Amino acid sequence: MKGLKIAVIGGGSSYTPELIDGFIKRKDELPVKEIYLVDIKEGEKKLNIVGNLAKRMVEKAGLETNVILTLDRREAIKDADYVITQFRVGGLKARAKDESIPLKYRTLGQETTGAGGFAKALRTIPVIMDICKDIEELSPEAWLINFTNPAGLIAETVLRYTNVKAMGLCNVPVNMKNTTAKMFDVEPERIRMDFVGLNHLSWAYKVYLDGVDITSEVVRKNLDEKALNMNNILDLKWDRDYLTHLNMLPSPYLRYYYMKDQMVENQIKDKEEGKGTRAEQVMKIEDELFKLYDDESLNIKPPQLEKRGGAYYSEAAVSLISAIHNDKKEIHTVNIKNNGAISNLEDDVVIECNAFVDKTGANPMVIGNMPSIISGLVHHSKAYELLTAEAGVTGNYHKALAALSTNSFIPSVTTAKKLLDDILEANKEYLPQFNGR
Repeated sequence: MKGLKIAVIGGGSSYTPELIDGFIKRKDELPVKEIYLVDIKEGEKKLNIVGNLAKRMVEKAGLETNVILTLDRREAIKDADYVITQFRVGGLKARAKDESIPLKYRTLGQETTGAGGFAKALRTIPVIMDICKDIEELSPEAWLINFTNPAGLIAETVLRYTNVKAMGLCNVPVNMKNTTAKMFDVEPERIRMDFVGLNHLSWAYKVYLDGVDITSEVVRKNLDEKALNMNNILDLKWDRDYLTHLNMLPSPYLRYYYMKDQMVENQIKDKEEGKGTRAEQVMKIEDELFKLYDDESLNIKPPQLEKRGGAYYSEAAVSLISAIHNDKKEIHTVNIKNNGAISNLEDDVVIECNAFVDKTGANPMVIGNMPSIISGLVHHSKAYELLTAEAGVTGNYHKALAALSTNSFIPSVTTAKKLLDDILEANKEYLPQFNGR
């Protein structure tokens, strides 16, 4: 069997041991010959630390996989079978700005939604477009598996403006599934969740245990017991009347939409009390992680990595690659083109949904019409994503203003214009597409 070449863009990420652990666990079904970990010059120190840990992990597992550390992205992409993207343009310092700048205007400061997610998208799009050009030239048959946030918006950009075979992926759906399995004290394989919506804006509209519909019971447990959540999201409780009527399980990120006033007020309070943004908290966590990674006696994924917020990342990424490579026809939750899955949404836009995955790619499961209780928010957010993707590709100021004005978290065009000018100024070194303004 031909050995696989995997290119990981953003290889110096603190998440990389998660990914390596995933390949180790699936060594019998994925014959990985080479894993190229790629980063930029500014990330070389972290690349070397995490890359050497990856080598020790592979050696301990008895794999013959060759882990190669490089700053040469084209070398890594050439003839790759899979390209995994997990990079953060501007690093955590840029994320800290994404989380703090909007608070000046009493709007949400968050890395994937609101104005912060918009800024992150503008920084990311030029880089992902360059990566896609390399893939088109050097490995046109490769699959791009994108984890870089905002994952849905980046998938929209790639699938709309390039010819690369791509899927967007997020650890939130698998986290929701596994957390629900723990609630019922069963194996995750016995739980099935059917998702509808967009990345970080999705709902599990049906939940099954051994094929029996338990949706209402899951909703009840998320009201009566500790609701499932992510490490990076404030654990506010869902409104009982609303969630009972909804009878779907919202992604934890929907707290930002359903409780936006409380979320913003808590962020402002934290800032005033000097608690710092999530980015500043993650910087401390990463410092601790890289000190651990640098210990030459460490040759496993450390349990402290779970604090970083990437739980089940490797499960989502590597199981998806295995489903493609081994033609498994498994159900995975991915970000792909709608293609008729949601009847009351355009066919050519990217959604987050369950899909059958095999060697041809991902084929979305038919959902039908979204109910009106969620369809308005999805349409609104998709309009924002389409405008942002176009602004990110073209560097058009007026498209960017239209995009930010359309964002669900921005109260007015006046606020959007002030925010946009602040974002362009704060991120100018990362926004080549806007340099002509």
